[in-house]
Amino acid sequence: MNRRQLILSAAALPLVAPGVSPGDTPIRTRWKVRASEGFDALCFLGPLSGKPFYADNYRAELAVILPRMSPAAMETMATVQAMADAAEFLLGPGLCNILSAGPDDSLDAVVTTLRDPEGLLAARTGQNALDDEDRSALMRFRPLVLTVLEGLGEAGFADLRRERLGARLSARIPALEATLAGYDVIAEQERLLGRPFPDASLEVILLHFSKPHGIKVRGQRFLTHHDYPDDIVLRNAAHEMLHPPFDMEGPTARLVLQALDRDPLLSRVIAEHNPAFGYNSLAGLLNEDCVQALEQIVSERLGFARSPGEYWRGQDGGMHILAAALYGLLRADGYDRTGGDFEAWIGQAATTGRLSPASLAAAASRVMELPADRLWQSPTAG
Repeated sequence: MNRRQLILSAAALPLVAPGVSPGDTPIRTRWKVRASEGFDALCFLGPLSGKPFYADNYRAELAVILPRMSPAAMETMATVQAMADAAEFLLGPGLCNILSAGPDDSLDAVVTTLRDPEGLLAARTGQNALDDEDRSALMRFRPLVLTVLEGLGEAGFADLRRERLGARLSARIPALEATLAGYDVIAEQERLLGRPFPDASLEVILLHFSKPHGIKVRGQRFLTHHDYPDDIVLRNAAHEMLHPPFDMEGPTARLVLQALDRDPLLSRVIAEHNPAFGYNSLAGLLNEDCVQALEQIVSERLGFARSPGEYWRGQDGGMHILAAALYGLLRADGYDRTGGDFEAWIGQAATTGRLSPASLAAAASRVMELPADRLWQSPTAG
């Protein structure tokens, strides 16, 4: 699930004029903005678990809902969260992705799908098809999550959500659509990946209970918080649609992982970082950090970037050293200007030694503006 998670910790920056003028060519990206009670309910599993990583964002809402939850539902919540932790499965984001193959307009719609998931399981092709990992997760978590969500429904989750949101979305949705319309994110992503997207649509789904995540779900859609500033929503869009940057189970991925597996710094990062951030395997880190490097280029081209050094020094405790290094190597090659086939580029980098520990450390050091021996500070140090 690491590939679908984006932790948003960077401070918002004011939007500036796009680096690539929308007037140069017609904008292809077709934006749609909407809300979803069903996804909000799934994301609320994080705060309901009591984990400070989630709950600290929603203390007021928890104070209302917890006294209404049945003991049985809360005992089940503890059980399913422990199962998810043991499997290194991000419960809310993971379920949002799996269940995005079905209706999400309401909590009741999600509950109905969980009661009878055969429609999801029967789909074998297209964006609704579940892979073996997703099918296994759905069947393993389904009965427990169903109990929790039924408890949330009985506790008045839908009313609580309406009270917290009020009329904010009625103004936020059209205003955000108007802003996004000037940014051709998909054209830039296609230029950098070297492959076309199925279509030029991009759907932004605004939630209340999604902090601190931005979440890629099935299709060209992602979930984000309704009060994130426009530049963060744009960076979500620049990021999430790039997942995966290439076939993460194909020969190029295996070649790159073989090269990176020899890097002691990356091994330390994976072993020592806060696991709540995700990216708990080398494959997960590779997927995410390729996307972060490309996202930074998209953001710079379209005018909503933040300082790369400042960003990667702070993002997720500074763990994305690989992203900074890849960005530095791409910029050194002029890839930000020319675009190309990213899978071919990174495959060649792996075979020519550019992904060696020394090469990556030097590139990351330049971008992060840190000495090579200070690129990673373990959160447990001292």
